[in-house]
Amino acid sequence: MSAVSRIVCLTEETTETLYLLGAGDRVVGVSGYTARPPEARQKPKVSAFINARFDKIAALEPDLVIGFSDLQADIAAELVRRGFTVLVCNQRSVAEILRMIRMIGGLVGLADRAEALAADLARGLDDIRASARRFPRRPRVFFEEWDDPLISGIRWVDELVEIAGGDPVFQLRHAALAKDRIVSADAVREARPEVIFASWCGKKVRPERIAARPGWREAVPAVRDGHVYEIKSTYILQPGPASLTEGVRQIHARLADVLRA
Repeated sequence: MSAVSRIVCLTEETTETLYLLGAGDRVVGVSGYTARPPEARQKPKVSAFINARFDKIAALEPDLVIGFSDLQADIAAELVRRGFTVLVCNQRSVAEILRMIRMIGGLVGLADRAEALAADLARGLDDIRASARRFPRRPRVFFEEWDDPLISGIRWVDELVEIAGGDPVFQLRHAALAKDRIVSADAVREARPEVIFASWCGKKVRPERIAARPGWREAVPAVRDGHVYEIKSTYILQPGPASLTEGVRQIHARLADVLRA
């Protein structure tokens, strides 16, 4: 067995990955936002997204702590100062998500399983891509990652919208930081998306609030025609297996419904 046997995951996607690899028993602590898989919620909750309970992590005696992105850099630095081994992943694209899965598998001695999982996820995306090619056209899509300020979708989300058969109205995917993906309400209105997907991490989407924005009901086809949909953040804003399966499937199904309407 790999020497890595006690793992704390500060975000959901690595927890789900480890469970899918058959290493869920090695996960000893999780993020409070973890929803997948449901059984992982029974593990001690040691973090939110931008803060962590360091003493609780220490009590779990992990030999590896896995975090995600620049937003957890301060947490990672403090854990390193306390003597823990920390890996911070920073995957922002579909290809990087698949690479993260392979890397995690290698770290825990399950490289073959990780390669099989990544290949299976890639095949699933190919199936959705092939289905989307049968669409008569590609609806214009605005993915709203946050409502105030308005933030357009991060790179892997835009890529999944395209795989699912949509045409993102903004090309901001290479902006890694959320502040660089802020768009104005006027810009969205002028882009005239036919479909709006919204996912506000940590709070429920209110379609009526989107519809009430000045001029949107009249000028935005998605609002006018009732094509504003929530995709729960656990399915699309965690850069791991969930977004490559349930998240992209939900987007694809909604786009198919829009085109049939």
